[in-house]
Amino acid sequence: MAARAALDALFAPRGIAVVGASRTASKLGAVMARSLQRFPGYLALVNARDPEMHASVRDAARVGPVDLAVICVPAPASAATVAEAADAGARAALVCGGGFAEIGPEGEQHQRALAAVAARTGIRLLGPNTSGFLVPARGLTASFVPGVSDVPAGRVAVVAASGGVNHALAFLLTEAGHGVSLAVGLGNGVDLTTPDVLEHLADDPDTTAVALHVESVADGPRLAAAVARLARTRPVVALVVGRHDIGAFARSHTGALATSWRTTRAALAQAGAVLVDDERELVDAAGALSLARLPAAADPGVGVVTGQAGPGLLLLDDLRGRAARVPELGGGARSALADVLPPLTYQCNPVDTGRPGPGFDRVLGAVADDPGIDLVAGYALHEPAAFDLVGAVDAFRATRPGVPLLLGVGGAGPEVARTRRALLDRGVPVAGDPRGLAAMTGALLADARARHRAGAPAHCARPTAVVPGPGPWDEDQVKGLLDLLGVPTMPRRACPDRAAAHRALAELPGAVAVKMLDAAVLHKTEIGGVHLGVGSTGQLDAALDALEAGGARRFLVESMAPAGVDLVVGARRDPVFGPLVLVGLGGTTAEALADVALRLAPLDPAEAAAMPGELAGRALLDGWRGGPVLDRQALAAVVVALGDLLHAHPQLDEIEINPLRLTVDGLVALDAVCLATDPEVTRGHSDQ
Repeated sequence: MAARAALDALFAPRGIAVVGASRTASKLGAVMARSLQRFPGYLALVNARDPEMHASVRDAARVGPVDLAVICVPAPASAATVAEAADAGARAALVCGGGFAEIGPEGEQHQRALAAVAARTGIRLLGPNTSGFLVPARGLTASFVPGVSDVPAGRVAVVAASGGVNHALAFLLTEAGHGVSLAVGLGNGVDLTTPDVLEHLADDPDTTAVALHVESVADGPRLAAAVARLARTRPVVALVVGRHDIGAFARSHTGALATSWRTTRAALAQAGAVLVDDERELVDAAGALSLARLPAAADPGVGVVTGQAGPGLLLLDDLRGRAARVPELGGGARSALADVLPPLTYQCNPVDTGRPGPGFDRVLGAVADDPGIDLVAGYALHEPAAFDLVGAVDAFRATRPGVPLLLGVGGAGPEVARTRRALLDRGVPVAGDPRGLAAMTGALLADARARHRAGAPAHCARPTAVVPGPGPWDEDQVKGLLDLLGVPTMPRRACPDRAAAHRALAELPGAVAVKMLDAAVLHKTEIGGVHLGVGSTGQLDAALDALEAGGARRFLVESMAPAGVDLVVGARRDPVFGPLVLVGLGGTTAEALADVALRLAPLDPAEAAAMPGELAGRALLDGWRGGPVLDRQALAAVVVALGDLLHAHPQLDEIEINPLRLTVDGLVALDAVCLATDPEVTRGHSDQ
C-alpha cells in the first residue's frame, strides 16, 4: 500500500510544484508550466529569483499540497533540488532534463547523487533524461513534447524505456482511436523502473491493457514477476529492442545463442506477455486487447470472414504465420451459410462472401455458432451503398454478445473514420488493413494460450543427488554427470595413454571417435582435436599421432553414434534473469542457424516439451523424409534435468549438450561441456 501511495503521488497528485519555472518561453521550466496548465489540482511555480513565484517548494506547500515536484534545473543542481522538495513533503519527483549518465563520467556523478537522495529520503523519482508522462483522464500532462496534451484518455497504458518512444506510442494509439490511461517514459530509471510501474498498473481500474517497450533489464526476476502478476488481470503486449544483438561471442553455443534480446523475450512470454516485433503491431495488439480478451485456451479457433478474396488471402496467410488455428467449418455452419451466400463462394473457413451484402450479420453469426470457433475476424472494404457494416455488427452482437469479433475496414476519408470510430465505441477492435487485423487476432490468441499455460501447476526444482564437484570438467567428467541425470551417452573410455586407447578400441562396439581430453581446450574441432570413424589400429595410431602433435596427453575414445538430427540443449545462468534453458538445432552450425527456444528455469515438463514446437526447423524432428521422430517427453526430461541441476548448484554457470542427437533409437548426448561461475576456470568443449 505504501508503494501504491508513492506512485499515486506521481501519477495522481493533489498538487504539483514546477521547480525552476521560467518566463522565458523556450526554457524547460516554462514549457513544463504550460503543459501543466490544464491540471485541475494545485499548481505552484517555484523560482527563488522571480518575486512573483514561490521561493521554494516549502513556501509553495504552505499554500497547497505538493505531492509531485517537477524538477527543471540543470543536472548539477538536481539532486539538491530533489532533496529540498522531499524535505518539504513532496513524495514524488520528475526529472526531465539531461546531462546525467547518458553523457559520461561527469553526468554519472550527478545521477549517483540523485539515486542517493531517493534512497535517503524515500521520494520516488522518475527519470532523469525523460520527456515525462501523461494521464489524460486527470488532465495531467507532465511532458515537454508539443501536442501531447491532445492525446485523449483511453484504456491502454504505455510503459516505455524511452521518453521518445512513450510519446510515439501515445500518438499512434491516438491515431488508432484508443488513447491512453497512462503513458510514461522511464528515461535513465535511476529510481522508478518498469516493474514499479507495472505493479502500480495491476490495480489501476482505468487500464485494461499495457503496451510495454523494453530496451534493457536490470532485475530480470522482478520484471518477470511483475508481468506475470499483471497479465492475470490485464494483458501485457511487449516490444523488446535488440534483435540484432551482436555482443561479444560467448565461449559456448548456449551463451552465444542466448542473447539478451532472445532471453528477455522468452522470459516475458513465459510470464504471460504477448510479444510483437514493431511499434505498429504493438499498437494494434494492445488496442485490441484493451477491448476484448478470450478465455484461457490451449489453441483457440479463428473464423475468418472476408468481403473480398484478395485481402482475405492476405489475412489467412498472416494468421498461418502466427500459428493460428483456422478450422474447417462443420456441416451446420456450412448449411447456414448456404442459405445466405451465392453457391460459388467459398464457405469452409475462410468464408468469402464475394461481396458483402445485407446478410453480413448472418454470415458472421453462422461462423460464430460453429463449435470449433472461439473468435471471428472479418474484413471488408467500406461500401456503405452495399451494406451497413455497423448495423450488421449491432445485429450480430445482439444475439451473440459473448463471441469476440475483430474487424478490418478498408477505405479512406472521414466516412470511413466515422465507421471505425463507431465500431470502437461498440467495443469492437478495428484495423485498417489485413495485417493489422491479423496482428490483433494473433494477440488475442497468444494471450489466451499464455493464460492457459499459466494455469498449469508451477514447477519447483527437484532436489538432486548429483554433485558436480570442483571444476574444470573435461568431457568425460561432464558425461559422467549426464549419466547420473539419466541422459543417454555412447559407450566411452577416458584414456591416460596410447595403450589405454588401443584397449578401448578393442573393447568398444563399432567404429569410434578419438578426441583430445583436456578441459582447458575450448573447441577441439578447430585445432584438429577430434577424429571420427576410427575402426582399425592403424587409423587409431594415426589419430593419436595427430592429437599428440597438437599437445594432447589424454584421450577420449567413444563409440560412434548412429546418424540423426542434431540438437543443442543447454542450461545457462543469465546475469539478469538467472537460470535459463535452451533448445535448438545443434551441431557446429548452431550459431549460424540461431533457431532456438528459451525458458527460465526451473520449468515444468509440459513447458519443456513445448519448446521444440517453436523451432523453425521443427519438421526435422517429426520424421522428415523417413528420419527419426522426437519423443518430446524424453527431450523435456533432459531439459528439466539440466535446469534443475543449474538451479541447485550456484557454482555452475552453464551445462550444455551439443550435439544431443536424435536417432532412431532415441536421444544420445555426443558432446557436453560444464562451466563454472569462476571466469578463471578454463572451459572444455569438443564436437563429434
